[in-house]
Amino acid sequence: MKRTVIVGGVAGGMSAATRLRRLDENREIVILEKGPYVSFANCGLPYYVSGEIIDRSQLLVQTPESLKARFNLDVRPFSEATDINTNNKTVVVKTNEEIYELSYDELILSPGAKPFVPPLTGLEEAKNVFTLRNVPDVDRIMESIETTQPKKAVVVGAGFIGLEMAENLAKKGLEVTIVEFASHVLPTVDDEMAAFIHNELVDNGLTVHTEKGVVELQNEGRTLVLNTGETIETDMVILSVGVRPENELAKSAGVKLGMRGGILVDENYQTSIKDIYAVGDAIIVTNQITNEDAMIALASPANRQGRQVADVIAGMNRKNKGSIGTAIVRVFNQSIASTGLTEKQLIDLGYEFSIVHIDGKNHAGYYPNASMVFLKLLFNPTTGEIYGAQGVGKDGVDKRIDILATAIKGQLTVEDLPELELTYAPPFGSAKDVVNMAGYAALNIMEGVARNIQLHELDEARESGALLVDVRTEAEFNRGTIPGFVNFPLNELRDNMEQLPKDKELILSCHSGQRSYIAARMLEQHGFKVKNLDGSYLLYEAVNR
Repeated sequence: MKRTVIVGGVAGGMSAATRLRRLDENREIVILEKGPYVSFANCGLPYYVSGEIIDRSQLLVQTPESLKARFNLDVRPFSEATDINTNNKTVVVKTNEEIYELSYDELILSPGAKPFVPPLTGLEEAKNVFTLRNVPDVDRIMESIETTQPKKAVVVGAGFIGLEMAENLAKKGLEVTIVEFASHVLPTVDDEMAAFIHNELVDNGLTVHTEKGVVELQNEGRTLVLNTGETIETDMVILSVGVRPENELAKSAGVKLGMRGGILVDENYQTSIKDIYAVGDAIIVTNQITNEDAMIALASPANRQGRQVADVIAGMNRKNKGSIGTAIVRVFNQSIASTGLTEKQLIDLGYEFSIVHIDGKNHAGYYPNASMVFLKLLFNPTTGEIYGAQGVGKDGVDKRIDILATAIKGQLTVEDLPELELTYAPPFGSAKDVVNMAGYAALNIMEGVARNIQLHELDEARESGALLVDVRTEAEFNRGTIPGFVNFPLNELRDNMEQLPKDKELILSCHSGQRSYIAARMLEQHGFKVKNLDGSYLLYEAVNR
């Protein structure tokens, strides 16, 4: 009987184990997990802290007993794989009682990623510093909250997990401060989109420090010293400054590693050593858009990889096609999601690209409780290839980014987006969905029907002598405008356009870009040189609050 040994459970390892069992009833399948839990909802851990997930048992998806009963899996918790003998094809396993060797025909490494803990001065003496990766981690956090009754917490790092922890600690009643070394929260999205989330954090009473880092912990972790010299007093510290691949076992076995220590695998998930495979957060994948190496630590790709490596081992023709990194996070009453490449990544890669920002509604505007969905679409202005998208809003952001992620995976172009037939009834969507409208706007750019300018390019245009024109109503203009703009309301523009110069470029703005696009079409056909400010006042207001 063949034996497949899997190191690590949760998403990748358990998906591999259960799929392999469904394909091969006679194979022996052993899962080694150094912790107490082999199958748990690690993405749900922050929500247990606030009580949004009430019952701790809800975090435990399967137990060794249930997995044995249903899938005949040999699950061994508290069993750490410490070494691999690649010549004899054995794994050295350490438990609380013994050390033994376990032979394998195939070995699947699914160790995941571990939180990166920076070498901070005073960290060893700190009694109140936590990371979050698994159920024992969240148990320690909950025990500390119950026993020490903290009033203040600092979250170091404003990525997805950091923001989830910040929100849930605030809902628990703590006064929360976020410290992020990058220029904005959520460094994996572009700064102007992250501005909406920054504002949401502040509106909910959190203090947010960006472009600052913690360099020292004093008073057993109760005082944090920043690189600016500032200090923050706190009762609890959550370190969430990123993750690193758990690669020690692979490295000691001689498995080849790549960028940031990730495990190198081929399209069949095989490592550099025969019969040793790897999946999940620890491996290097191919970015499906650039065809370059990437590390994408997300649950959905890990689950897919686990299933696919089982198919490979079972003799099926299955290839790893790569990932594009689709993710979402909720922060109080706003959600932000992204897929594909960001503007910063495109600049670093030297790609030619264009951008459109589109403001729409989650469902028909006249139906009660309609809310904003604000999209950013990045695409090739010649071919229409979709490079990436980001969305922010209260409701419906997941649906739109999922559509665009599917479009990227399916190699659709912006020309295909208006053709997508999406479900419509007033409570669910709009007859012209914001995804359709993003496609129309991108096509206008590609076909030369419209020219736009980004908010960060506005100062340069102003310095070059462009005239800045706001086409909102006078009342809207008086409530707030971008500095330097003059008001020419759209509905009066035809009668007043002779007051505008034809020897200067006009930069047009409104609330979100729709009315200024209409104005641009009107003026251009009368001989004016015009560009539309993408995102217009809505985006300016978010970035400059």
